[in-house]
Amino acid sequence: MERQIPMDSSSSSDVASELMEVVETVGSYSGFRVTQRKECLNLVRRLKLLVPLLEEMRELNGSVSGSDSLLKLKKALLGAKKLLKNCKCGSKIYLAMESEAVMCRFHGVYDKLSQALDDIPYDQLGVSIEVKEQVELMRMQLKRAKRRTDTQDMELAMDLMVVFSKEDERNADIAILERLAHKLELHTIVELKAEKTAIGKLVKQRGGHNETMQQIVGLLGKFKQIAGIDETVSLDGPISTGTLQKCQSPLVPHEFLCPITLEIMTDPVIVATGQTYERESIRKWLNSGHRTCPKTGQTLEHLSLAPNFALRNLILQWCEKNNFELPKKDSYASSDDYSAEIMEEISSLVQNLSSSQPNVRKDSIVKIRMLSKENPENRIFIANNGGIPRLVQLLSYPDSNIQEHTVTALLNLSIDETNKRLIAREGAIPAIIEIIRNGTDEGRENSAAALFSLSMLDENKVLVGNFNGIPPLVDLLQNGTMRGKKDAATALFNLSLNQANKSRAIKAGIIPPLLRLLDDKNLGMIDEALSILLLLVSHPEGRNEIGRLSFIETLVEIIRNGTPKNKECAVSVLLELGLNNSSITLAALQYGVYEPLREISISGTNRAQRKANSLLQHMSKCEHIP
Repeated sequence: MERQIPMDSSSSSDVASELMEVVETVGSYSGFRVTQRKECLNLVRRLKLLVPLLEEMRELNGSVSGSDSLLKLKKALLGAKKLLKNCKCGSKIYLAMESEAVMCRFHGVYDKLSQALDDIPYDQLGVSIEVKEQVELMRMQLKRAKRRTDTQDMELAMDLMVVFSKEDERNADIAILERLAHKLELHTIVELKAEKTAIGKLVKQRGGHNETMQQIVGLLGKFKQIAGIDETVSLDGPISTGTLQKCQSPLVPHEFLCPITLEIMTDPVIVATGQTYERESIRKWLNSGHRTCPKTGQTLEHLSLAPNFALRNLILQWCEKNNFELPKKDSYASSDDYSAEIMEEISSLVQNLSSSQPNVRKDSIVKIRMLSKENPENRIFIANNGGIPRLVQLLSYPDSNIQEHTVTALLNLSIDETNKRLIAREGAIPAIIEIIRNGTDEGRENSAAALFSLSMLDENKVLVGNFNGIPPLVDLLQNGTMRGKKDAATALFNLSLNQANKSRAIKAGIIPPLLRLLDDKNLGMIDEALSILLLLVSHPEGRNEIGRLSFIETLVEIIRNGTPKNKECAVSVLLELGLNNSSITLAALQYGVYEPLREISISGTNRAQRKANSLLQHMSKCEHIP
């Protein structure tokens, strides 16, 4: 347990020693949550800049009457320590959902540190000029940190929006869930156990259940399913890591238990690292897309499973000696044979992609499309057998049905992170863009989805923009099927995280179709449209085109009558516009936005409340409101 630092010391050297302890403690922190990792590391680095000041204060050993300024610094440092500890131990899902609120807490810490450093009586303490200069450097960095807006977490926005939506048919899409689990680093048993513990603490801190907690627990349950852990997660009763694993018999030797299920093994197999697992359990683990050993975390050089006959014989002998009956399970003796058959089939199908017979070639593409959809293992087999280069060549085949099946197969293959790079490296992006221009409806839809998947890598965002992929996506957003519009919106959102692509999207005419989506309630794409507009409004060209009076009136209408999520997005867009143009703020007031904003500031979602309060404060500066 960490020692609590008293707050009543009057000696500057004593205070300095205590603050040195705080800086040393946070300097030892590691494992920050990925959504706040960059900000945490930057804050720790800045805090370390205080070390020369604290060392000098400690060496001077002077006594300061009325040391309020030093107590302010102590409080600021303790606040920083608490925030960093939360970003180290808190729920990953919650911190991702509330990333903007957490960023506000960072800004609050920066404010308190700046104020405390401003108030320190450097001359009275006898601080040297060199140290004063270093403190000034830290103060400048804190001011810059407050101005910076990081878009790192925005890449999670669309996926979180989809999985938490009850209406969106993609909310259980395995590809989206796998992508989220990977981004949030919640795909190993150890990580999922730790997340469950963190959620349990969060429930206790918040004094019970609410909709947000239910969403978090529901998403954790989905992550467990794709990790191959069969368990229903519930908020009823205490949450503990113990429920994540089956209870083990104290009589059974530890080496006879599967490290995944903690049950006695009936069919032990050895993986590439030399560790032994129950065949069924490790199969589920591998089929969920994992390529590491659950126990050691090492990457598996191959996925072959070798029966551990020696251990099985020892288990059987022990069972006979202790009159212990092994649980009856289905036979998995044919599993390895099945994998060998699949690998042989995939190898043959990949070869047939180059067949001179059109029917053979088409049948192979269709089968590869289906196999690549079934499980992660197949995606790796197909790539390892050279399937990606052959499929990329077929994207340009003069048959729209062949193109459709091919791009869909590549979409399925792109779920694997390594395959994303391989597909782009083989030159697939220009051909996929061409299918969006001229393909079948399903081919266009799946091509847009493929570009979204590929553009999860930053280098591919640049490639799509450079190959002029934005205009056909805008056309699909405007003229495509319902599914096509949704896939185009998702791809354009992701691509617009790149600054150059924002300008390309605006020049391609993205604003008018987005505004039409806001007017068409039947499409149910208001959140998607507003999310893209929020990205574009940070660009000067975007602000000029978006900030028309008719659009401001539409925003006010959404703020007044939209869903909670609609209101949240609309307030965010209006705030960004208003901060850059006070006439827009005044226009919104004339359209009657003030009362709905006050209501949202009290009863909206957490993010909507924060945005509404910021907008109300800004409005009070533009026009005196009683």
